Amino acid sequence: MSLTLLGKKLGMTRVFGENGASIPVTVIECGPCVVTQLRTVETDGYAAVQVGFGDQKARNSTFQVIAHDAKAGTGPKRMHKEFKVAADKIGEYSLGQTLTVEALGDQKYVDVTGISKGKGFAGVMKRYRFKGMCASHGTERKHRSPGSIGAHASNRGFGGGLKKGKKMPGHMGDEQVTVRSLDVIKIDPAQNLILVKGPIPGANTGFVSIRACTRLNRSKQKKLADGASK
Repeated sequence: MSLTLLGKKLGMTRVFGENGASIPVTVIECGPCVVTQLRTVETDGYAAVQVGFGDQKARNSTFQVIAHDAKAGTGPKRMHKEFKVAADKIGEYSLGQTLTVEALGDQKYVDVTGISKGKGFAGVMKRYRFKGMCASHGTERKHRSPGSIGAHASNRGFGGGLKKGKKMPGHMGDEQVTVRSLDVIKIDPAQNLILVKGPIPGANTGFVSIRACTRLNRSKQKKLADGASK
């Protein structure tokens, strides 16, 4: 897994490119993050680095978190996340080390993970873009219904239960969403800001994690290769 930093979504704005084009960007406060724990193969069975972000008052935290972060010489953090590293790379990190947005300075594309906005209980037309039933004469108060579901068998092939994953009304949103390969437009180390092209999941002030991209589509692979060859 790539180096992962934690941050907070501040909102959207726009910047102008060299040719005068307007580029919509999301502003993220990325770091500084503190290394709060190192996991090794000998003690945990795998190698990983845990980072914390966001200062929190001790009275709003727990004794466990306070004591855990105190081992790294820092106050309680609001958010923690770990990312795996190769066993021979764990020595590059130390307990209490501060990671800033400069660690992503050489990245052209990043993946951003956040919690999407919760929409509450929603029907199938809003949740899954169902067409709904016809609105012609004779249809009475059933226009937004999903239609008949009685003929759908269970996973065992019989019985009245529905198959798992059947699209039905239910809780919409409030899920972990990852947007891949977002263009890095600008990095401001002085203010711990990173500007990425386009929207990212979640509401303003929501916590997100930013990592170096792990997969690129063909067009961006070609663009990255062309830039490296020049």
